[in-house]
Amino acid sequence: MLAMAVGCGGPMEQEAEPNLASQEAPLPDCSNEPNANLHRYYNDAAHTQLIGEFGCYCGGLYYWGGRSVYSEYIQEC
Repeated sequence: MLAMAVGCGGPMEQEAEPNLASQEAPLPDCSNEPNANLHRYYNDAAHTQLIGEFGCYCGGLYYWGGRSVYSEYIQEC
């Protein structure tokens, strides 16, 4: 969408900036992933409660819940 702005020097066309907040990265294809590449997120530093997972684990995609600074990274099945 183009908008017209009028100021000193006459009309200028301005392009609308893209809304980057609505863009998401594509989900990974885990079907050919022999190992794990999984992030598990917890509610506290003691890893008391699992609140989300994101990544590949032994050929399957895990993408659910929330994220936090308390996490672990799993690389092996």
